Amino acid sequence: MTRILEVTNLTKSFGALTVAKDVSFDVAEGEVLGVIGPNGAGKTTLFGMLSGHITPSSGTVRFGGKDITTTPPHRRAQLGIGRTYQVPKPFGQMTVEQNLRVAATFAGQMDQRTADQWIGETLALTGLSAHAGALAGGLPLLVRKRHELARALAMRPRLLLIDEVAAGLTEEEVSAFITMVKSVRSLGIAVVWIEHVIRTMLTATDRLMVLADGQIVAVGSPEQVMALPETRRIYLGA
Repeated sequence: MTRILEVTNLTKSFGALTVAKDVSFDVAEGEVLGVIGPNGAGKTTLFGMLSGHITPSSGTVRFGGKDITTTPPHRRAQLGIGRTYQVPKPFGQMTVEQNLRVAATFAGQMDQRTADQWIGETLALTGLSAHAGALAGGLPLLVRKRHELARALAMRPRLLLIDEVAAGLTEEEVSAFITMVKSVRSLGIAVVWIEHVIRTMLTATDRLMVLADGQIVAVGSPEQVMALPETRRIYLGA
């Protein structure tokens, strides 16, 4: 499969503190890569470097074969990198549909007709069609989580970065999100997914990557990685 994302020796230091060190991995088109690790492992910093919100100290990020290491966030969005946030950040005084339209028009660079069609498909995929006219700032938790995913999808990304979208949800709600992510994958969109809910990592990912102290500890199939003694020691405290 064609590699959509290639990360090579990515390192980030804040003064004397190194939070990511020589991180290297790749993601293929349509692949779902799960990322786990304890608090402080460097997961959020990694996402910041992939989305362009944090500039790495060294190393490279290539997307679609192009070096985007120093490319700003808005340009990465236009190139096809979408991101969700653990704490949803919608335009609260705009409706759900209007939030998606901003993403489709400015990040996705779609004309009105194309945006209309894609927004409708995205609302349906994320179960938000009935909430299209609701103000985003007043949505309950589950709907806000769905909306965060929908906004990222509305720009029609080639790579989607998901940051702990399952946190705080019930088992049934988590199952619904797993189904949505599988639907995203079926569209050919690659996904890198940070999550603490292990069930999502075991059932919705193709590969699993473990981070600890800013470094990659293991990469492989979810079953193989979770069976490793090092993973159990670092992540589960076993």
